Amino acid sequence: MTEPVRCSWPAKDPLYIDYHDREWGVPERDDRALYEKLMLDGFQAGLAWITILRKRENFRTAFEGFHPENIARYGEQDVLRLLGDAGIIRHRGKIEGAIASARAYLDIREQGTSFSDYLWQFTGGETIQNRWKGIKQLPTETAESRAMAKDLKQRGFKFCGPTICYAFMQAVGMVNDHTVECYRHKELS
Repeated sequence: MTEPVRCSWPAKDPLYIDYHDREWGVPERDDRALYEKLMLDGFQAGLAWITILRKRENFRTAFEGFHPENIARYGEQDVLRLLGDAGIIRHRGKIEGAIASARAYLDIREQGTSFSDYLWQFTGGETIQNRWKGIKQLPTETAESRAMAKDLKQRGFKFCGPTICYAFMQAVGMVNDHTVECYRHKELS
């Protein structure tokens, strides 16, 4: 059986290929899942995404399934517990950032807006359909990711700069950045 043509970035790593084929670029509208993905993108800052993928289940366990309602109540004991967990990225700033971001998430929800609606407003509620010929054409940030990052930061979110926001937007299908030769580009168009 012939392998389908994919974007070049998953290389030959089976975990990366599975992530590319099943998740990356698929529109996500679930509030909790969006919070999780944004937090994982923040933890990824300065690291390769494959590092986060390999630790994702550990993160889910350590952060109680990424339920913001729980994480918003975390205190210093929880921070110390997480700093002692070798299964995740043990970075105090990123851990405390996830807690602050959970509180900011709850503030958005308390204002009567779903987290999904809040985030998807930056693309007009629709996926931006790009037509990149090669991976080198993909931007690292856009006007939409800059606007999202600025607003998130104003609301108290941490580790959510324009580059992180753009990677997040790619991952959750706010933009279709599969290259045009990739079989997933057409499927997600």
